[in-house]
Amino acid sequence: MTNNITPRRNFLGMSVALATAAFILPVPAMADAVDFSGKTIEFVIPFGVGGGSDTWARFNAPFLSKHLPGQPTVVVKNQPGGGSITGASQFASRAKPDGLSILGTSGSTQFPYLLNDPRVKYDYKDWKVVLAAPTGGVAYISSSFGVKSLADLGKLKGERLVYGSQGATSLDLVPLLGFRLLGLDVQHVFGMKSRGEGRLAFERGEANIDYQTTSAYLKSSLPIVQEGKAVPLFSWGATDDDGKLIRDPNFPELPHIGEAIEMVTGKKPSGTEWEAFKSFLIAGFPAQKLLVLPKGTPDNIVEAYRAAVRKMKLDPEYQAAKVEALGGYEQLTDKAGESLFKEGTTIDPKARDWVRALLEKEYNARF
Repeated sequence: MTNNITPRRNFLGMSVALATAAFILPVPAMADAVDFSGKTIEFVIPFGVGGGSDTWARFNAPFLSKHLPGQPTVVVKNQPGGGSITGASQFASRAKPDGLSILGTSGSTQFPYLLNDPRVKYDYKDWKVVLAAPTGGVAYISSSFGVKSLADLGKLKGERLVYGSQGATSLDLVPLLGFRLLGLDVQHVFGMKSRGEGRLAFERGEANIDYQTTSAYLKSSLPIVQEGKAVPLFSWGATDDDGKLIRDPNFPELPHIGEAIEMVTGKKPSGTEWEAFKSFLIAGFPAQKLLVLPKGTPDNIVEAYRAAVRKMKLDPEYQAAKVEALGGYEQLTDKAGESLFKEGTTIDPKARDWVRALLEKEYNARF
């Protein structure tokens, strides 16, 4: 499996014009031929019940049901195993291109693909993207260090930080590489079953640096900050239409990770390590969740799904609930979704080799 380099474009910070265009694109007549009346659609989530991907799928499923032609029943099927590799691989080999099977992937599905993990038996190039769902996140540190903001990070020189990690090749690869670029001495304690478990370790004092995705941060970590027990340092950021890293609109007061690195090191980040980090940052956050159809799916079925997404995004009920459910990030389809899909599933081979070598040498990862 070879991942080609693709020019970086837009994902989370899509322009209003582009987002609007996604709504007003005409639906081809061929989409009218699709009718799922009386059918049941299996929405495969290769993770357990209750996690972020499961929550995302269960929020979107009834709206897809409502707006797909024929209003089929959309049932979420959890198929955990292998950090999502098992369910995604089975989908690739078994799903029929009839529109009755869809798959929701996450950064945890993208990462082993980007790393050329031999366990991966799926190829994103075979799939048709229907929906791309960005997210963000905030890194924070224990207030016990006397750090008031990112500007005080120099106080941590000589300090050993502890981070509760789900694994070196999991979504926690982003903080692993990000903390390294910041020059922080961080011990990554592997074995956490979720980011929620990592947060609990932080609250118990077993870890002293952590990050949570936007929705989890606002719900569970912000209270810790407000109590004075934690200090937010930076967000993972967003991007504009040109692929430039910008501040997360949910946290405009916080520097994004690129700004953070420049503030701490005095230099704009660059080089192979930075390029490698950016690839996984994109796959893990701006392109974190992707809804795809299997190989060989006819164009009229793909368009029927994209039309349903356009309609559900305009649904008043969806509009009223999406901020709390999705963290305020725009769900993308059509050309915007395709652009994000490509960004989140490609990497420069040189950058990939650098990451693999680092993980094998310093974290005993095996591929």
